[in-house]
Amino acid sequence: MPCLGSTIATAMFSRRFLLAAAAASTLWISACSQAVPTKISVTQAQLEQGLKKQFPKQFPIAGLLQLDMQQPQLLLLPVSNQLQTDWVVQLSGPALRQSFSGQMRVRFGLYYEPKDRSVRAQRVEVLSLQLEDANPAIAEMVQTYGQRVAQQALQGFALYTVKPEEMELMDNLGLRPGAITVTGQGLDVAIEAQPAAAAK
Repeated sequence: MPCLGSTIATAMFSRRFLLAAAAASTLWISACSQAVPTKISVTQAQLEQGLKKQFPKQFPIAGLLQLDMQQPQLLLLPVSNQLQTDWVVQLSGPALRQSFSGQMRVRFGLYYEPKDRSVRAQRVEVLSLQLEDANPAIAEMVQTYGQRVAQQALQGFALYTVKPEEMELMDNLGLRPGAITVTGQGLDVAIEAQPAAAAK
């Protein structure tokens, strides 16, 4: 005849095992039900809002002139994975008797800056910088110095900042923002695994 104490102990062990198994199953289901993000989608409207925070801006040229850049128009270029912006600009300064208005077109790529969670411009290329009614000397000065100043000034300017709650979720899952892809609607910021050293 089996020992009563042994039977009770076996029953208690089985009950504990079933409870532990049920708890583990609940945790697994909960973890699986939380979708792991694969990207952050940024709309064109969000990018334009980021530009509004950066401009208008004023840049000195050769210590004698000032280039004012107004709010730009944004164009998405998925084929080249770039953005293009068209600015209305104005050139003024003590070396001029009048101010000159014009247009500037810029194209650039993007990168992610982890220090402040921002998406920033890189490889800035000034495609054109033209002023209306400027004499040849002024036009030559703008071509010589203006494009270089604009290129240097625009390098690294921020268009978007990843939200703190998005970063918290990624940190908890051992993930981080990665490659940036320009789409027809905006940007896709890929989410990738952190390196082993960074994840610890």
